Amino acid sequence: MLTPERHERILQKLREYKTITVQELTVQLNCSESTIRRDLSALDAEGLLKKIHGGATLLDEEVMREEYTVETKYSLHTDEKRRIAKMAALMIHDSDFVYLDAGTTTECLLDYLTCRDTVFVTNGLQIARRLSSQGHTVYLPAGRVKFVTDAVVGGRAIESISCYNFTLGFFGVNGITLQNGYTTPDEEEARMKKAAMSRCRRKIVLADPSKFGLLTAVTFAPLEAAEILTTALEDTRYREQTTLLEVDRLP
Repeated sequence: MLTPERHERILQKLREYKTITVQELTVQLNCSESTIRRDLSALDAEGLLKKIHGGATLLDEEVMREEYTVETKYSLHTDEKRRIAKMAALMIHDSDFVYLDAGTTTECLLDYLTCRDTVFVTNGLQIARRLSSQGHTVYLPAGRVKFVTDAVVGGRAIESISCYNFTLGFFGVNGITLQNGYTTPDEEEARMKKAAMSRCRRKIVLADPSKFGLLTAVTFAPLEAAEILTTALEDTRYREQTTLLEVDRLP
């Protein structure tokens, strides 16, 4: 298991249990105690958790300062992403005009598409390549390519989509909190997401459970601005502020 994935798994366990011991993590992650202790020390130094004797506890609001590369994100939460993406694909119909935000979960959606005459706009380079190879009509906005996320961003990209009226939009997210809504680490990506979301009739954020309770640098929309498609969520407070679509609880 890669170190970033192990760190993400530790933080996910903390979001679930609030406090966890070194021994519990060694069993659940199949790692040595020394490895887990080094991970906890590193995450504590980054301000992502509070290291305590024999384990760690979650901060009141977890703040994420780094952004993983696309290659690393492909290996994280793959089962949840597939189930979310499969349900999202069922929401797309031939008559739709769809915006697909750059991201690994939105890209996973392409594996399950059954529509034939749908038109797509995306700022994800890999998503655009795959849609085109599948025979779909797809448009890319003009702009600057951000290497870390393989996304097109910038003022020209925002201008490129300002005339569109999408029937449906799917968005990736780095963090979701009750107080700060949907967040991402990069200001340019936040501006692009905000602009695209404003052009969509229906807006759906695709988020596995690890994204909840996680805060990153820039808010691009309040919680009530979009529906959330996830697998299952124990924190009922999110349902009070927006429409929560949980794959594991859908009929």
